[in-house]
Amino acid sequence: MTIQFLGAARTTTGSMYLITVNGKQILMECGLYQGKRSESIERNLHFTFDPSKVDAAILSHAHIDHCGNLPNLYKQGFRGNIYCTHGTQDLAAILLQDSAHIQESDAEYVSKVRARNHEGPIDPLYTREDAEKVVRQFVALGYDRPIMVCEGVTLRFIDAGHILGSAQIVLDITENGKSFRYLFTGDVGRSGDPILRDPEGVADVDYLHIESTYGNRLHDSKGADADDQVAAIVKDVFLRKGKVIVPAFAVGRTQQIVWAVNKLLRSKELQPVPVFVDSPLAVNATEVYRLHPECFNKEIYDFLMGEGNPFEAPNVSYIRDVMQSKKLNALKGPLMIISASGMAEAGRILHHLRNNIGDPNNMVLFMGYCAEHTLGAKIRGGMNPVNIFGESQAVRAQIASVDSLSGHADKNELIAHVGRVRGNLRKIFVTHGEEEQALPFAETLRKLRPGAEVIVPVKGQIETI
Repeated sequence: MTIQFLGAARTTTGSMYLITVNGKQILMECGLYQGKRSESIERNLHFTFDPSKVDAAILSHAHIDHCGNLPNLYKQGFRGNIYCTHGTQDLAAILLQDSAHIQESDAEYVSKVRARNHEGPIDPLYTREDAEKVVRQFVALGYDRPIMVCEGVTLRFIDAGHILGSAQIVLDITENGKSFRYLFTGDVGRSGDPILRDPEGVADVDYLHIESTYGNRLHDSKGADADDQVAAIVKDVFLRKGKVIVPAFAVGRTQQIVWAVNKLLRSKELQPVPVFVDSPLAVNATEVYRLHPECFNKEIYDFLMGEGNPFEAPNVSYIRDVMQSKKLNALKGPLMIISASGMAEAGRILHHLRNNIGDPNNMVLFMGYCAEHTLGAKIRGGMNPVNIFGESQAVRAQIASVDSLSGHADKNELIAHVGRVRGNLRKIFVTHGEEEQALPFAETLRKLRPGAEVIVPVKGQIETI
């Protein structure tokens, strides 16, 4: 068996790993590479293998950097099964449609610019039709339900606790009379997540393939402490009748924030101010969350079964229609607006920032990671003024952040997860982390598992099992 590391090697984007075993090709993950436009177009458009020759694909979870290039894989000839959990199937269906819409809109915009220069139009990376068709190839499995994906390869999903439906991929492989177990962790969540179950351990592992997003960093505390932080931060804003603008990822972070606000309102820690979730994608994702209690921790599960939908409250409104979104601009505080994207790079959040970032009574509250050079990172870093829709905007609103709701395990939590992996590890592959995270984490692993060879592959590297 060989595995070729085609993405998320010494970076955190574009996850893609091609396994060749018993004469078959299995693609683990097919994520969009997100970076500079020219590099992103080239890497996403062209595969280094023939998609029509891939026999099956396996997906750990529905984030776009893990599944976002599947429609292009289909477009270029892939017709095999795509194995994932039920939650991942439902989330990926809406996320891929949203991604396809963005691809089409970007192509239309660039084509208009090219037309002014007497240049021809460009095609989108893929269309909504491609996205719809590739979802037909999904084969959804429950956790811990083994299935043979090709000769000598049995797949089983184990909860990863990262987002709804996220899973670790366990491959039990027999080749040339030799049997071994390969574990790909996908993105590892954090124990004590406000909504999801904890990541589970796996026994009898021979080869470990682990992420390292925060392999050299520690997070703030989590859970109830995050609720207390949110309450303390926003209380003063509401008292002065200001607005709290929250850039939030549509999947995972939005649901965490709504649940935190729900609990704070029920405990009387917050006054019942209006809360608006202004993102069609977040609205759709929240509906999917409600349908998958198999992913919930005991607190959320008991609430769902005993009291109702944890993501609903009398003061929480979900906004789909663009006209309703525009009407939010005329409302007076106190209120909270939760809107995508989490890094403030696109979507309705840009309109809310433009309309509210100049008022000192307001607050922009970041609840997660913002990649370098994004608008969110610039605002968090204190840049003033900032550029929004091509116009300079003075930053007078208060800027705050709560990092304890990260969906990725930090260094200590990754170490704890490796402790839950049992077996005589022969090799450990460290991916999905920038070099300043992946390389130090690899050194940590060499001390933790001295009997294992620890490898931090570069893009294109092929390793033999």
